[in-house]
Formats: sequence, structure tokens, C-alpha cells
Amino acid sequence: MEYISTRGGIAPISFTKAVMMGLATDGGLLLPRTMPRVDEKTVEAWGRLSYQELSHAVLSLFIDDLPQAQLRQLIDRSYATFTHPEITPLVQRGGVYILELFHGPTLAFKDVALQFLGNVFEYLLRQSGEKMNILGATSGDTGSAAIYGVRGKERINIFILHPHKRVSAVQELQMTTVTDANVFNLAIRGTFDDGQAIVKTLFNDIPFKEQYHLGAVNSINWARILAQVVYYVHAALKLTPRGGLVDFSVPTGNFGDIFAGFVARRLLPGRIRHLVLATNENNLLTRFVLHGDYSLGKVVQTSSPSMDIQVASNFERYLYLLYDEDAGRTSEAMQQFARTGSLHFSDSEQEKIRAAFRSASVSQQQTLAAIRDFYRQTGYVLDPHTAVGVSAGLAHLDPAVPMVCLATAHPAKFGAAVQEAIGRPPEMPESFRDLDKKESRCQVLDADLARIKAFIEENAI
Repeated sequence: MEYISTRGGIAPISFTKAVMMGLATDGGLLLPRTMPRVDEKTVEAWGRLSYQELSHAVLSLFIDDLPQAQLRQLIDRSYATFTHPEITPLVQRGGVYILELFHGPTLAFKDVALQFLGNVFEYLLRQSGEKMNILGATSGDTGSAAIYGVRGKERINIFILHPHKRVSAVQELQMTTVTDANVFNLAIRGTFDDGQAIVKTLFNDIPFKEQYHLGAVNSINWARILAQVVYYVHAALKLTPRGGLVDFSVPTGNFGDIFAGFVARRLLPGRIRHLVLATNENNLLTRFVLHGDYSLGKVVQTSSPSMDIQVASNFERYLYLLYDEDAGRTSEAMQQFARTGSLHFSDSEQEKIRAAFRSASVSQQQTLAAIRDFYRQTGYVLDPHTAVGVSAGLAHLDPAVPMVCLATAHPAKFGAAVQEAIGRPPEMPESFRDLDKKESRCQVLDADLARIKAFIEENAI
């Protein structure tokens, strides 16, 4: 399997090189040269596999330069850290299915991919004898999941930028209380988009990237997307073991998780019908789906901070496929967006978009109401991001087709919003207790490229 850039500026590379490259050296994002599809006989066989076995079957389609026994070992090690035997279990509540993606070490869906990616990095660096400085920006959950994926690992330092006081208290503590010598938390005075822009600029500074061996853990890294494809396939096959359609509702900010669903949809022809793209008040992507308008707005701070984003860093992957894999046109469009902050799409392109996607924007008031109403009806507590997905999913519910709503985080990560909605705090997991009493370490810096660059230079491995 060869990987190429959405902007067409690199020669095809292998999976392991794509993982280590992160962001393509031409500024684009990496994708498989061809997207695999599987036949119905294979799909039926997959329905009998455990989550780990299914992960190996799916990932093997995209990875051909790792020994198969080693790949299976990396998968097993990654999911041994999860507390539920099914890894990503489905529960039926309130007319929808909840896909619980929060049974990993940091209780967020990012663990599904970042436990795997951390182990892949460690294996490849051990094989090569090289070192890596991981750089990433987080709107909440990626940071802690990435840190837990590589904390204490040899040959790796990790630098995570988060927007100062714009993540939940638990999210902040999960990051800053990891005091391993290879972990550096940077709280920037600004938004997630400011942090992501700094990260992308540094990755595009090729001499700096190569000198300091920068590695990516954000969803710009293809391995992140690939590992997430598995839980869509797993859920679809559990609900349609002998054929049939299923819909998914996905709380979305960066377009990474829902792009994984889009890959799964292409992989399983005739099984996944619609992907409901659920946004909060930062509704850039909803405007794209409903009106063909992809234009910047002002970031609004909400109780679902991981979605408080206006620049969806994975959107370029979908754009490349929408443009029929035309790298030149994709590159021109991204340059236009960088200049003007806006892209618009033709009627025929919008028709193609809506063949796969539905969308809804959920306000802060509607989010709290969804948490409250779902709890009253079912006794199940949603976190604010999941509530956005459930609200959008219910708005697009078809009684003839199962609706799977992705539960992206444990509600205890957003206790203040949950308490406001239902009148009591969520149950506190053992791993969250006394977090505020632990030693913490964090640098607060301006969202200034030169300052961040200097900090990395001072602390790189």
C-alpha cells in the first residue's frame, strides 16, 4: 500500500514512512493511493471476529510493510489498556445506539488511536535507532490521550499545546499532572485554531522539522484515522450481521473522526448509509454540508470545547476525494482558503456531499437540554460532545435504519456542564479522583510562533 499527498508534491511512500512523516512535506495530508473495498463474503467473516482480530484484518489492508505478527502484537498491546472487554461496546438507549469510545486510559475516544500510534512510534524508533519530538495541538482530549500514549517511552519527547483555560478542568489536569521527563505541556493564550496554526507552520518548516525530528499525533497523522475506521466497521457489523444499513452520528470539529467513518463507508459498500455531521455553535462544517459554504467564523466558547474549532484540519482529505483525487485543484483550493478564509461548492458537488452526509448544528442550550432529557428518559448520562451527536442523530432518525451515536468522552470529563443539565455531578471514575491534588507542570505562553519554536529548541530530545 502506497501513500500520497493530497497536494501531489511527494513521491509515493510506505505506511511506516507516512506515520513518521505525519504532515506531508508539501503541506498536504497523506492518504492511501487507492482506497480498499471488501466483498460481502469478507464482511460476513469479519462479523465473527473480536475487536482486536477485526483491527488486524482492517489495518492489514492498509499496512503491508510491518510483519503481520508484529502488527498483531502492537494491536494487542494497545487495547490491553482498555477496561471493557469489547473495547468499544454498543448500548441501546432512547431509540439510538450509543457507541462507547471512552474505555481507554484517558476516558476519551482519542485513546483508540493514540494507544496504537504510541506503540507504533516506539517500535519504529527502536528499529531505526532514531529519536522523535512529537508536536501537537489539542482542543481537549487529544493532548491527554497522546501524552498517555507515549509517556515515559524512550527516544520520544512530546510537546502539547492547549488553549489556556479553554479546556475543561479535568482535561487540563489529565495533561498537566503527567510529569514524566519527556512530557511538556504548553498552555497558549489563544484558541485551539491558534495552536493548530503554529503546529502546521512548524511542520511546514522542513529544515526545522528534520533537524528536530518532529512527529505528529494530531489527526493529520494517517494512523490516527486508520485506527478509528475499525470501530465504525465493528459497530456496523454488530448491528447488520446479515446485511442492511446503519447510520452514524458523529460530534465533529476537526473532521478527523467523521472522515474515518467516510473511509469505513467506502470500505463496506452497502452497509453505512449516512454520516450525520454534528456540530456545536462552531458550525463551519454544518454550513458546508447544508449550503456548500466552507467559510471562517469566530470561535465560540461552549461546554463542548473539543469542537470549538473553525478550521477543520482533516477537511483537506475529504476535499481531495470530492475533487476526484485532483491534487492540483486541492492545492489551489487550500491556498485560496488560506488567502480568503472561504470556499464554495457547486450544485453537483453539494449533491455528492449530501449523498454521504447529513448535518445539524446544536446550540449550547440544546446541548444541555439533550443531556437533561436523555437522562430523564433513559437514566444514561451524556457528556456535552456526545449530547451534540445524540441531538443531531435524533433529528435525523429513521425508524427503519439503526442510528449509532458516538460517545466520545466519559461525562466526568465535563462535570460542570453535566451538573448544570441534570442537577448533580456525574459519577467520578477512580482515575479522576484527587487529580487536583497531584503535582502538575505546565508553561503558559503567548500564541507566538517564535516563542513556541524557541521552547522546542531548548527542550527537544
